[in-house]
Amino acid sequence: MPKLTIEGVGTYDVPQGQRLVLAIEQQGVDILHACGGNARCTTCRVEFIEGEPSTMTRAEKEKLEQKGLTGVRLSCQIACDHDMTVRAISRLEGSGRADAGGPPDPAIQPPPEWV
Repeated sequence: MPKLTIEGVGTYDVPQGQRLVLAIEQQGVDILHACGGNARCTTCRVEFIEGEPSTMTRAEKEKLEQKGLTGVRLSCQIACDHDMTVRAISRLEGSGRADAGGPPDPAIQPPPEWV
């Protein structure tokens, strides 16, 4: 079972393959996912401290390039399949949004093409 450490929050065992956005949210962190976890909005951004995956989905790569973002990853496009330490940088608190967004599907959406 992978261990997820969320900076300033704690370390948790998470189910193998669980979407990172859901694992973070289930630990009580108010991470944003305005598009419902579909790699369209980039509000679920995290910074990796340790354990950044070496691959990403085509949807994540294209969205990060489109927005000109570097040094961050989209938690909706990452499966918890190894130990990792992240900083949840895109939070509901202070965002001015009414809610974090629609509930993400348990499976990575759109269906992943790994690059």
